[in-house]
Amino acid sequence: MKRTGLVLLAIAVLAGWAHLTPAQAVPPTVTPSPGYDARLQEQRAAARAATTPVVKPRRVKKPRAH
Repeated sequence: MKRTGLVLLAIAVLAGWAHLTPAQAVPPTVTPSPGYDARLQEQRAAARAATTPVVKPRRVKKPRAH
């Protein structure tokens, strides 16, 4: 009985220790993808161009020569 309790305690300690250490896994989105990055850059450039107002030159009346 003592041995079973000791094993259970060891398992509980190891399970608790696993929660204290940071995760080592890296999500797949961390690795850069050249195609995705290029599309993202194009999309951002298009969004910037769409929000930039187009300024038309103002027509100025020419003074009359008398």
